[in-house]
Amino acid sequence: MRNVRDAAPLMREVLGESLREQRTAQGRTLREVSQDARVSLGYLSEIERGQKEASSELLAAICGALDLPLSIVLDDVSQRLASYESVAMLRVVPVAAA
Repeated sequence: MRNVRDAAPLMREVLGESLREQRTAQGRTLREVSQDARVSLGYLSEIERGQKEASSELLAAICGALDLPLSIVLDDVSQRLASYESVAMLRVVPVAAA
C-alpha cells in the first residue's frame, strides 16, 4: 500500500508554489509584494520556495498584498494536495452547532 506522506509534498511547499504562481500571473515582483505585505523580501522568497512556514497573520498579509481571498489560496492548495494524494475532493459537511 502506498504511503501518502511519501508521495505528497509538504503543505508549505504547495502553498509557496501557489503563492508564486499567483504573484507571477499578476506580473508582480517579489519586492513589490514583500513591500505591500510588509514582510522582508528574503522571508517571502523562502515562503514561496517552501522553506519557511507562513503564520496565519503573514499568510493573510501576503494574500492581501496579492488582492486574493485567503480562501481561494487555501482551496488551490487543498486541490493540489488532493491531486498529489490521488484522492477525490471530499464534500465537507459543516458540524451542527451544539
